[in-house]
Amino acid sequence: MILKISMILRKSLTFYALSYSGSTITPGEISLAHHGVLFLDELPEFKRATLETLRQPIESGQIIISRASGTMTFPSRFMLAAAMNPCPCGYLGDARRRCSCSPSQIARYKQKISGPLLDRFDLMMEVPAVDPKLLTAAPTGESSATIRERVEQARNIQTQRYEDTTIKYNAMLSGKSLKQFCPLSTSCQEIISQAVDQLSLSARAFDRIIKVARTIADLAGEVDILEHHLYEAIQYRSFETKLRT
Repeated sequence: MILKISMILRKSLTFYALSYSGSTITPGEISLAHHGVLFLDELPEFKRATLETLRQPIESGQIIISRASGTMTFPSRFMLAAAMNPCPCGYLGDARRRCSCSPSQIARYKQKISGPLLDRFDLMMEVPAVDPKLLTAAPTGESSATIRERVEQARNIQTQRYEDTTIKYNAMLSGKSLKQFCPLSTSCQEIISQAVDQLSLSARAFDRIIKVARTIADLAGEVDILEHHLYEAIQYRSFETKLRT
């Protein structure tokens, strides 16, 4: 399969460009990224109304456009990736440069991203500035080939798990299927219940944490979701509390 990557850097991107284009309703960016990756750079710089149009297609995998000329349904099952600065100037928390933003500016910047949209991200990571010394250092860690092999093994595990269903991969789990294929031990149930309470997470975030934990377990070749898989999945959502405050 050829992976389509739609990288959007235009801060003025409108609802229409994301959803459809032209008076004849032709596919927009989210449909062009179908079965691929939609990357939004400088996420808070997009208009909030534009970002909110992503919520429905992320959940359903399609977008329905109704206009006077007719109604069209386009496929929109994509992987959403986004990046943002910690504040408008970009230096909040930087050890080398001082942030010039006021508390109110930082708050307004974060508020451009709604809670319901944040709920639809599976992973949220805070990435600190890279040490200049690391830019010239020899690469460390696993090779891309090694990681690819592990990902392919995890996909094969999921293919076998869902072979008698219409589900293709963990991200498609919901409702009864989530409980059926991602059972949690008593200790894991206590862990995620405490996390939801302490981090004030929604029911949607609860489900996404379990699906991420299931994927982490698949990558490790584990049959069951173990406590450390769940802890790792919860850690990937901890940054959400910083964006909400």
